[in-house]
Amino acid sequence: MSEYKPTFHMTDKITNLVASISEQVGRITVLSHGNLNPHLRKENRIRTIHSSLAIEHNSLSLEQVTAILNGKRILGNPNEIKEVKNAYEAYEMMLELNPASVKDLLMAHKMMMNGLIPESGRFRSGGVGVFDGDVVVHMAPPAELVPGQIQDLFDWYKASEMHPLIKSAVFHYEFEFIHPFADGNGRMGRMWHSLLLGKWNKLFYWLPIEELIRSRQQEYYDALGKSDKVADSCTFVELMLEIILDTLKKTSVVGSTDDPAEDALPEPIKKLLNVLGDKKLAAAEIMEQLGLSHRPTFRKNYLNPALKLGLIEMTIPDKPNSRNQKYRKK
Repeated sequence: MSEYKPTFHMTDKITNLVASISEQVGRITVLSHGNLNPHLRKENRIRTIHSSLAIEHNSLSLEQVTAILNGKRILGNPNEIKEVKNAYEAYEMMLELNPASVKDLLMAHKMMMNGLIPESGRFRSGGVGVFDGDVVVHMAPPAELVPGQIQDLFDWYKASEMHPLIKSAVFHYEFEFIHPFADGNGRMGRMWHSLLLGKWNKLFYWLPIEELIRSRQQEYYDALGKSDKVADSCTFVELMLEIILDTLKKTSVVGSTDDPAEDALPEPIKKLLNVLGDKKLAAAEIMEQLGLSHRPTFRKNYLNPALKLGLIEMTIPDKPNSRNQKYRKK
């Protein structure tokens, strides 16, 4: 049995963050009755993929990523389009992956990097480093040590009695430290973190944690760097727990969390939803079908409340005031 044990120490901050996250998970689970809305699952998955690839300098917008995954053709860098399709395929396999299996890790990497690098699905055969410009900020262990170190990491995770919220973040850090692949380490580390959390609570399969990592990207890299320098992953674990907590706080609808029963909705919202049906309509079209002529009243009593409750969405969310803006039911 390996003596491998990641260097990590507990802090009061970590204890408090775990308690707060557990409280938020309980809140969302109760409110959603354990039912995860399929539309919201796909929407969050798309946001996850867009953010994780954007961290790796993929320039495609959220709209473009959405279009690709809805089977539409777009103009863009073929490699970047391939990255999106591959990532979606890998994430769609999540429920079938065993997070304790090195074989499954390699299979997921093959899906994620297929057609992008020669060594997809295989541990790297050469040395790699992480650079900030021309400066090496992290030199990964030699390639010949990688298979053993990854197996040790997986064995440690299985044996550890740490809370999954903590040990999954420790795993994420150690994975990035080992840097087991020629490319795709960042996206694989983030995906595996979500997979480990999903095995603890299925809510985490669908949370777009990567979106908040992207918004705090420099802090993410700084925490990795600081943990490297002090040879202790505590700083990185604290940051990841903060990000998870913030993601949960921003999650008003995971299943039916804020998705009230139709009977409980105000009459104007019921009418709006009835008019929309399965269609995409502009504000003027909705007003016409509702027999309304006063735009401020329409926005105050119909449109804005439905948007706030997460019952409808814009077709062009990045440009709320676009002349081509339409609305559809979520």
